[in-house]
Amino acid sequence: MKMGLKTLLALALVAGTITTNSMPGAQVSTATAAAASVSPKIFGYSDPAAGRTYIPIRVLSTFAGAKINTGKDSKKIEIVKGKHKVVLQTGKKKAEVNGKKVNLDAAPFAYDGVTYVPLGFAAQHLGLAVKWHESTSSMRITSSGQSMDLPIIARGSLTNQPVTYRQQVFYSGGAAFRANIVTVQLMNSRVSLDAAFAHNQAGTVQNLKSIASKNYAYAAINATYFDAYSSAIYRAPYGYLVSKGNMKFVNGGSNLTVFAYDRNHMTRLIPGLQFGKAFDAGQVEGAVQAGPLLVQNGVVAVNAPREGFRDPAILRGQAARSAIGITRNHELIMVTLPKASMPQLARVMKQAGAYQAMNLDGGASSGLYMNGKYITKPGRPVSNALLVKVRK
Repeated sequence: MKMGLKTLLALALVAGTITTNSMPGAQVSTATAAAASVSPKIFGYSDPAAGRTYIPIRVLSTFAGAKINTGKDSKKIEIVKGKHKVVLQTGKKKAEVNGKKVNLDAAPFAYDGVTYVPLGFAAQHLGLAVKWHESTSSMRITSSGQSMDLPIIARGSLTNQPVTYRQQVFYSGGAAFRANIVTVQLMNSRVSLDAAFAHNQAGTVQNLKSIASKNYAYAAINATYFDAYSSAIYRAPYGYLVSKGNMKFVNGGSNLTVFAYDRNHMTRLIPGLQFGKAFDAGQVEGAVQAGPLLVQNGVVAVNAPREGFRDPAILRGQAARSAIGITRNHELIMVTLPKASMPQLARVMKQAGAYQAMNLDGGASSGLYMNGKYITKPGRPVSNALLVKVRK
């Protein structure tokens, strides 16, 4: 049995430790309640220099079934699971396991109100199986037949500026490309993502800045394709859109890449034909579909025909481009370029630090917004957007 982080967070809330599909092209109205706040995130830390990984003790209590007791000064940690009892102290490389003293290769530590313990030690003494997943930079932890995927970030990488902007020049094939880049720390407790339609309704269009401001977003980028050149009142979008766990629009039968994130904001790029399975498995809190895929596991991986693209403008043309990427440190990068082909865009995304990346709607739709103003102003109103919200 696999337990997703949505289930884990629900269990954590209960424990007190953490303050339908429809026919393709149809808009979905559901009675599903909106998801609770994603804060605080559940993730582990890596210490690359020491080759160590740490996990929060709440994982041991809410997922692994251990009972956690802390001393009056909160430095002493007692972990009890079945007949096993482990006693640790933050900052100390000594522990007790069932009354016997043992040495640790790394000391537990506390940060931002959360205590982290060495994963190797916890796995050995509490019966956890662990496996690293390269594509999502996460550790799969299994206990008593249940599994969860825990995002892992570099220790010390979170800052008090969860969203930043830079402009950078990249080179590909002898040509220079000036990119606008917004970087988002997905594991920062102040950050949340959302996806929104113009006027909160499929089939309409609106200025990107207005979509962002109406939804109280700090940053935004245009997202899925839509019927931009139609004179009809209804401007049909061409891809999945999920917001707060609710399927807002379904465009099944397409293999275009989907950007999806779960309730813990761990992200995935999913082939369109596999998206329904991921949604049903509880791995999707929000999603937008566009494509093609640009970078996969750090390698340029453009194959637009495989996803069903036939338009020469996508296959070979140069145009204004929007793209999103995911770094190995669980950062979202939102990028716009004034003019590039799809292979050129892919190489830029890799150079910008994306380990996974995908294209979004481009041309006159390409737009990037941050902190009340345009970084890249779209040439037309757009159908939908991927939003970044920052809690004060």
